[in-house]
Amino acid sequence: MAGSATAMNLGRLLTQTARRLPGRAALVWGERRWTWAELDARVDRLAAALRARGVGKGDRVLVHSRNSNAMFESQWACFKAGAVWVPTNFRLTPPEVAYLAATSRARAMLRDRGFAAHADAVRAAGPWCEQVLAVGDARPGEVDYEDALADADPPSPDHEADVEYADPAWFFFTSGTTGRPKAAVLTHGQLAFVVTNHLADLFPGTTERDASLVVAPLSHGAGIHQLGQVARGARTVLLPAERLDPEAAWRLVEEHRVSNMFTVPTILSALVEHPAVERHDHSSLRHVIYAGAPMYRADQKRALERLGPCLVQYFGLGEVTGNITALRPDQHSLDDTDPDCPVGSVGAPRTGMDVAILDSGGRRLPPGETGEICVRGPAVFAGYFENPEANVKAFAGNWFHTGDLGHLDARGFLYVTGRASDMFISGGSNVYPREVEEAVLTCPGVAECAVVGMPHPRWGEAGIAAVVPQPGAAVGEAAVLAHLQDRLARYKHPLRVVVWDALPRSGYGKVPKAMVRERLDAEGVGF
Repeated sequence: MAGSATAMNLGRLLTQTARRLPGRAALVWGERRWTWAELDARVDRLAAALRARGVGKGDRVLVHSRNSNAMFESQWACFKAGAVWVPTNFRLTPPEVAYLAATSRARAMLRDRGFAAHADAVRAAGPWCEQVLAVGDARPGEVDYEDALADADPPSPDHEADVEYADPAWFFFTSGTTGRPKAAVLTHGQLAFVVTNHLADLFPGTTERDASLVVAPLSHGAGIHQLGQVARGARTVLLPAERLDPEAAWRLVEEHRVSNMFTVPTILSALVEHPAVERHDHSSLRHVIYAGAPMYRADQKRALERLGPCLVQYFGLGEVTGNITALRPDQHSLDDTDPDCPVGSVGAPRTGMDVAILDSGGRRLPPGETGEICVRGPAVFAGYFENPEANVKAFAGNWFHTGDLGHLDARGFLYVTGRASDMFISGGSNVYPREVEEAVLTCPGVAECAVVGMPHPRWGEAGIAAVVPQPGAAVGEAAVLAHLQDRLARYKHPLRVVVWDALPRSGYGKVPKAMVRERLDAEGVGF
């Protein structure tokens, strides 16, 4: 018989760990420490504060924050209350965050200090956001975060909302392959599988004796990573400052005997290239995970030489919660001819996940043939929030279509060879040329624009904008970049702007990105 109790409320992971390990360290941020019992009590009070302000099951809570204890606590409080956690990239501008709030129709917002303009933009975007909790600099009409916790009545034990497998827990904003951001719906049941899979495939053997250093935003992959740490009672250590400080990172690795961390290739390279890596003991590291962008083989070798056999690579998208393939530490090697270490591969399918290369007709291709990378299994999201058109395309033929191109070898190892879209990845973040082009086209004097991603030695890829001025107008690189300053997050900005008399066009009058790249290459424009 079918029933409604088909999933554990994901917030129970914290409840269970706090009961099992009440006095052990749970979270470290600078000089501040919280035990599991203290952290759980704060989360329970936040859940009660949200409920007291009308936030209930299924309601969305927008969180615009740097990594902090409040950011961490908000995730678990939303889960426990049955609400939906909607984190943003804290580098987004107020208009960008307002769009996410309107798209999700967020009922409440938690903002970090210094983001008052973001809260104003959210409230101006529509009538949905009824409450704003502010950390440290609450204004009239907003609620101070710590006051909200202090005033809340602690809920009774086992207060977590009852949930079903398909009930949403997290809106993971992603554009998939094209267009403006879409809310990928991650559910309680799906995320329970993801936690289990991460523990099996990415950092097996993790216990309360381990520690995890957070060097990437908790709003995305690092937040997924920390779910497994909480499940096992491993200590989470946050960097003391907003920006990556390799010296501080390596000091914390030594101090807390850090055993795992989630990174993107640019962060990993910055860490291993810093002289502090030689000054601090990092022998405790067992799983240094990198994902989100291609990693040059030379950078991979340098990391292996400095850190030893602890690298773990995975390939995945937000829609699949990172769960497509994994390449274990023993599958990394400095030897390009090692038969057990497939150089250039992003790994083999994750446990319980099916990966296929499909042709344009939806048929499986044999090993070695290139097609679209498609996936199915319990880690696949529930679909885009209120976007049936995107869902039909994404789930054609009962597979999730990643929009990436690649091939499998005879053993099932995956190789990513390109992207079906024009999207490029810069420093681990997806950049969508159309969004950048639309912003550039609002610059006075610009008539046309094409943005493409080109190889960059530090960021993997970075944008170059080719612009055509309006008749009689003069447009320069500095003016275009200055125009983008408050319109787009910094990581979306092109690093170079070239001015052309006309954009290359196909016989159909279109501007193929391949032709733009060819001209840039011919003119020697790059990084």
